[in-house]
Amino acid sequence: MPSTTSILQNLKNKYPNFKFEAGDDFHWSPSDNTIFYNKKSPDMAILLLHELSHALLSHDKYQHDIQLISLERQAWDYTRSLARGFEVEIPNNLIESTLDSYREWLHSRSTCPKCHSTGVQSDTKTYKCLVCSGNWSVNEAKTCALRRYANKKRP
Repeated sequence: MPSTTSILQNLKNKYPNFKFEAGDDFHWSPSDNTIFYNKKSPDMAILLLHELSHALLSHDKYQHDIQLISLERQAWDYTRSLARGFEVEIPNNLIESTLDSYREWLHSRSTCPKCHSTGVQSDTKTYKCLVCSGNWSVNEAKTCALRRYANKKRP
């Protein structure tokens, strides 16, 4: 496998329409056409290709949380094909562990804070429980500090 530095330089040359910036984590920012990456990650090359996949697939928004998992799966499928061109091998367990983190995130967001049943999403930040009729709002967090706030019943 080529060095991470050479892969990064190759990506910058091959995809000049995207900016590549070091940061604390990996993510695609469609608003400023930037792929952020963490230089310290042992999987930097793979995760760079994954974020590039989001960019190339024009992933910019999703309406419901379940759609995010679908976008992630699409990006991983595309990453596999990109990786072949850069002689990068992607371990299946890396893909599954990252997808599991999104599945766990979705499960946490959709769990009713009142009765712990699984609810359904009613809009971008609100869920409703079909068991106890509770509803709650969630924050934007994807990697840490997920919060759920029980909504007060209106008279």
